[in-house]
Amino acid sequence: MKRMRAAAAEQQYECLIEACAVSHLERIGAADVILLGPQVRYELDHVRELFPDTPAAIININDYGRLDGAKVLKEAARLMKK
Repeated sequence: MKRMRAAAAEQQYECLIEACAVSHLERIGAADVILLGPQVRYELDHVRELFPDTPAAIININDYGRLDGAKVLKEAARLMKK
């Protein structure tokens, strides 16, 4: 999350990036995109049921492991354009 925020600031991409446990997602209300860490990939179907109109995906395991916030941010932007 911190690396995504840093990448957004560097690109002057105005956005709000938040992290929370999957169990707290219902409290969010709305989001433009939801990205799950690879360790909770089994929750993707549940998240898609909760937010059927919101793009949701698993963060690429390599990008996650390398803490590549710029790549994760790019993927989030791509998902929002679908």
